[in-house]
Amino acid sequence: MRYYRRVYAPGACYFFTVNLAHRRGNDLLVRYVEALRESVATIRRRHPFAIDAMVVLPDHLHSLWVLPRGDADFSTRWRLIKARCTRALQPSATANPSRMRRGERDIWQRRFWEHVIRDARDWRNHMDYIHDNPVKHGLVANAVDWPYSSFHHHVRASRYEPSWGASQAVREMDLD
Repeated sequence: MRYYRRVYAPGACYFFTVNLAHRRGNDLLVRYVEALRESVATIRRRHPFAIDAMVVLPDHLHSLWVLPRGDADFSTRWRLIKARCTRALQPSATANPSRMRRGERDIWQRRFWEHVIRDARDWRNHMDYIHDNPVKHGLVANAVDWPYSSFHHHVRASRYEPSWGASQAVREMDLD
């Protein structure tokens, strides 16, 4: 059995993957992308953090955050974002007994995956991975074609060319 321990590093940059509870065929996140955006914005005002990159796909999202100096509490931020977003969504038709006892709805996976960014190369690989993810999943042919991505912001800031495409190494990263 593998033991997994979260790494809390104050002021660090983190890559996150957050999934819906039921991924197969679920498009909840893009249907309710405005509720998700509002939830993130509200929690950022209360618990500040910077978002370097983000992509919202139908059933999961990836994000690259930088936490404030002296602050490592990304778990509370994700809990609050998920809760606020859930309240804005239609109630789930089903919830398993364990979730019902906790007062949870059957929308999000309880956990999420995080990775502390180690250096500039790691940051760039994760930026590219985030922006290529809709292509990797066959949702669009080019990153610029996916509307729910920070890629457009980075193109406007001249960090990416509109015609950019990820390298094979980035495409082979398995972070979903």
